Amino acid sequence: MPILGIDLGTTNSLVSYWNNEKSVIIPNVFGENLTPSVVSVDDSGQIFIGKIAKERLITHPDMTASVFKRNMGSKKLFKLGNKEFLPEELSSLIIRSLKQDAESYLGQSVEEAIISVPAYFNDTQRKATKRAGELAGLKIERLINEPTAAAIAYGLYERESNSKFLVFDLGGGTFDVSILELYKNIMEVRAVAGDNYLGGEDFTNIIMSLFLEHNNLKLEDIEYKTAAYIKEQSEMAKIKFSTAKEVSIKCKIKDKLLDYTLKIDDYERDCQSLISKLRRPIERALSDAKIKASEIDSIVLVGGATKLPIIRTFVSKLFGRIPSVNINPDEAVALGAGIQAAMKERNRHLKEIVLTDVCPYTLGTDISIRKPDGYYEPGHFCPIIERNTVIPVSKSERLYTIQDNQEKINIEILQGESRLSKNNILLGEINIDVPPSPAGEQAIDVRYTYDINGILEVEVTVLSNGLKKRAIIEKNPGYMSKDEIEKRFQELSSIKIHPREKEENKLIMAKGERLYEESTGKIRELLDYNLQVFEDILNRQDDHEIEEAAKKLKMIFAQIEQMKEF
Repeated sequence: MPILGIDLGTTNSLVSYWNNEKSVIIPNVFGENLTPSVVSVDDSGQIFIGKIAKERLITHPDMTASVFKRNMGSKKLFKLGNKEFLPEELSSLIIRSLKQDAESYLGQSVEEAIISVPAYFNDTQRKATKRAGELAGLKIERLINEPTAAAIAYGLYERESNSKFLVFDLGGGTFDVSILELYKNIMEVRAVAGDNYLGGEDFTNIIMSLFLEHNNLKLEDIEYKTAAYIKEQSEMAKIKFSTAKEVSIKCKIKDKLLDYTLKIDDYERDCQSLISKLRRPIERALSDAKIKASEIDSIVLVGGATKLPIIRTFVSKLFGRIPSVNINPDEAVALGAGIQAAMKERNRHLKEIVLTDVCPYTLGTDISIRKPDGYYEPGHFCPIIERNTVIPVSKSERLYTIQDNQEKINIEILQGESRLSKNNILLGEINIDVPPSPAGEQAIDVRYTYDINGILEVEVTVLSNGLKKRAIIEKNPGYMSKDEIEKRFQELSSIKIHPREKEENKLIMAKGERLYEESTGKIRELLDYNLQVFEDILNRQDDHEIEEAAKKLKMIFAQIEQMKEF
């Protein structure tokens, strides 16, 4: 019984399997490889998936949902008629459709699959994806990062010894970049970075906005159906830009025919803000991997949006070479997931590839920091496993009591890149008793162990008496038990910023926070210390002192940014 490889995409989804000596895409009921990630419900409660549902986006927009992958792991409800669905429930309907296509194609039942996820998906989003597969009636033991899946496909078919390559994955709703090194039969992921809210949809929205602006229209002033139609026409225009220099959009609104002709030069000019957003994750990945752009041997493009000339030109200029297009960008992730499924089955026809992956985000805990006046300020993030650490991994941090006769220590298990704990994601907590003693005399070791499947185990040990407590973080507040999944199977953040008097000081703090999130190790420690000092100076409201501190921070920022240039 084969294990399926599933590319669960924002815009389209695919399914594959290993057939003798290669990974093969399984066509859907229409004989097409791409199944639109769209779900629709009619008045009788019947559910439509894929191509039919996509057609209903225009005719029944209030009964149809798309692009819900962007909300994966959230509590957002999509109302389709009189039914409400979570993002993972809508995703499960897509997966179920892919499963049915596979079973029809293979002539046998299928029970297990490997599903791809954006490399930068957090723990909550990954668990929601796993639940989506379970709600579809599949066993999901492994998730695979989308760029890693594409790299497997590339590495298998285009294998070169001792090569470094970058996977540029621009999907419908997410952007991921991974840097990998291939030597002999070992494929090592060196670093990943990304943006979960940047994708091909944003390039479509540019065209839609230009059409509305040209015709003096506002989105809130037109009917939902009309907006859906303009969105579809904009998507088609974007696809045409892969080969055309000019596209036209026509739409009838209130018996008036509106048209708009857009030249590719004008389109690309308006896309520059999106292109700028693509650069930052690339810089972060190169910095984390400690690799220069000139050391990259090949660039692999993944995702339909990479067919746009502006994307290929951007990548070519950035790296000084033409990216590889030997594998269909729409199919690379699914093909790689199919190969990974075969590796899990230990298929005898598949030469063994050792694959190392990384943790895409930082895991740590909340600590209190002693200020110059002796007061302990809580709410500071202490990284334990830094992002892009090779997994599996186990690391520990020693912490101490901060109060006399303290009897308990609460360990918050956090995920994120902010120096402030409140801005990161709380995964769980461990409370442990400690013997009452003078402040600083009782110590605990906090050990984080992160495995290849994204499961985090936290162990806290009191050194004085050996007391231990453990927690396995494989569930989250949205977790469903097996019974709940079976039942549902059958039924089918805004951050408050402290106000500052001067805009320049706001900018300095914002830039410092960004650089902190982009950095690791000693640079993070340097930034954390200097940002704390600057915050203390701001609170003292001494203009001269603030001015001097600002100059110092700007110099530090400049040095860090110079180190990151490539």
